[in-house]
Amino acid sequence: METPAAEDMAPGTLKPVQPLDEATILFAGDSGDGMQLTGSQFTLATAFALNDLATLPDFPAEIRAPAGTTYGVSGYQLHFGSVNIRTPGDEVDLLVAMNPAALKVNLSRVRRGGAIMVNKNAFTAHNLKLAGYGTADPLANPTVLRTYQVFQVELTKMTREALKDRGLDRKVVDRCKNMFALGLALWLYSRPMNPAIEWLKQKFAKAPDIRDANVHVLKKGYHYGETTEDFISRFEVRPARLEPGLYRAVRGAEAIALGLIAASERSGLDLFYSSYPITPASELLHELSRYKNFGVMTFQAEDEMAAIGATIGAAFGGNLGVCATSGPGLALKAEGIGLAVMMELPMVIIDVQRGGPSTGLPTKTEQSDLLQAMFGRNGEAPLPVIAASTPGDCFFATYEACRVAIKYMTPVILLADGYMANGSEPWRIPRVEDLNDFPVTFAKNPNRTIGGKPAFLPYVRNEETLSRPWVRPGTPGLEHRLGGLEKEHETGNVSYDPKNHQLMTDLRAEKVERVTQDILPTAVHGDTEGSVLVVGWGSTRGAIEVAVDRVRRRGYEVGSVHLTFVNPLPLDLGAIFCRFEHFLVPELNKGQLIRLLRDRFLLPFTPLNKIQGQPFKAGEIEDAIVGLHNAV
Repeated sequence: METPAAEDMAPGTLKPVQPLDEATILFAGDSGDGMQLTGSQFTLATAFALNDLATLPDFPAEIRAPAGTTYGVSGYQLHFGSVNIRTPGDEVDLLVAMNPAALKVNLSRVRRGGAIMVNKNAFTAHNLKLAGYGTADPLANPTVLRTYQVFQVELTKMTREALKDRGLDRKVVDRCKNMFALGLALWLYSRPMNPAIEWLKQKFAKAPDIRDANVHVLKKGYHYGETTEDFISRFEVRPARLEPGLYRAVRGAEAIALGLIAASERSGLDLFYSSYPITPASELLHELSRYKNFGVMTFQAEDEMAAIGATIGAAFGGNLGVCATSGPGLALKAEGIGLAVMMELPMVIIDVQRGGPSTGLPTKTEQSDLLQAMFGRNGEAPLPVIAASTPGDCFFATYEACRVAIKYMTPVILLADGYMANGSEPWRIPRVEDLNDFPVTFAKNPNRTIGGKPAFLPYVRNEETLSRPWVRPGTPGLEHRLGGLEKEHETGNVSYDPKNHQLMTDLRAEKVERVTQDILPTAVHGDTEGSVLVVGWGSTRGAIEVAVDRVRRRGYEVGSVHLTFVNPLPLDLGAIFCRFEHFLVPELNKGQLIRLLRDRFLLPFTPLNKIQGQPFKAGEIEDAIVGLHNAV
């Protein structure tokens, strides 16, 4: 692990260091307190320390909620360790609360005996009232926080004192207090300062006064930990034993963008990305716009319908057409997606799910769109549905969604969610040669002879995949029509014939089912047979597998499977189900996958539902597994 340079350390004798296997820290404060920046920089330092990690950024829904209110609290939770880390942590070991509202909102997340570091200067009568404490200061009441270690740090006062001779505006000075908190937290967990310092130098390269002020306060916070009598020791989490390879910390949104670029490079197709801004999918447009050097074309449409229309046009033109949205936008794109199903054009629609219905919870996570992805179009309009399971897995799920779309000439919906898109983890960068082959073939010659003359029929199908040929516009002799009216088999002419409609409907459905040819055998985590099988999809994977491991250590025979392909379902699921007695399906909704499973397998699946805008805790699933086992 990298250690701070000698000149960055406090003078005198270093305090003792206590080893830890893992720890969870939560930074919380107003949106203007820079908690996301603070958390991301602590994460960067943790990555440099070679720990495994998982993060949970938690944003307020309001763009700028009134300062000091509970609904304006922004948080960033990080779980890191020398062991395998798969969730952002059930309970917090250290809460850094920048004001009373942050303390009130997050106190229940701190474990008993855990530590709370508060900005003492923010606990004014005005802020206590805004947070709902009234005149009762929790710091002055020994019974409120008696089960925690509380450190009252004058962050605001010491930041102002450190920068008093620099001639900066008071607002600018106060915005630096998060760097004091970051420096102190870095010291407490033996994190290196250098990554944050380098980031500050780059971020404020054109504002040297602000750059130097933030670096100075960061070091002051680090030194304060060594010199104050409040902290008698600090902690160290040793490097994790990760599989050999080249790693980087990656957020889900970054991994999706990289997956799209990898698909573009491997296929030789130009990437066209179209979207209308919508939380939490907007980050994808920001990410992809940075990769113009790879020939990425990004287009911000005037609305969701225009975005899907542009993507259809890009796919018709022979490009890798992609668009992204969240639940409300997916509803608006429904007619366009149905058109793409009828035209049988390859494209990927990414849905970064959030809480609903309607505007719902724009910045909170939920698995609320699975049934919409499956059935949210008029008529019989099936398409493949793929779900990513971790921030790093977003890369592979995205790449596979692009590959399936082109191989089978169909739109594909890729499901992610806000927790995955904003969360991060260490990601082993794959070798290009390890990615699945991505062949692309455009039709260049007629495929039928009619009346003794060569002709091109747009709905002549590949015998293996049932895909129709893809033609770049302007290819001589391959002129053809596409549109939203039902097509005649092979010719593509408009047809109202009842039997033809039945045939084409069945062919489109069978084409989606043939995607099972590309689904790898389903892996079972834990026991491959036994009492309880936990079935999940999407971002619940980490919590499910941690819960299964905990229950197995208690002597239960439990396993889990996690679905990447939700439509079509893997062919081997039925054989796996036969080896277990009971089935638990945790979902961040009212029960959507469980409806698909009950319909397909007619088994007594038990739901575990949570709709609170927050991911599952492993302990919640652990309790449900034990309860299901003991109830029968």
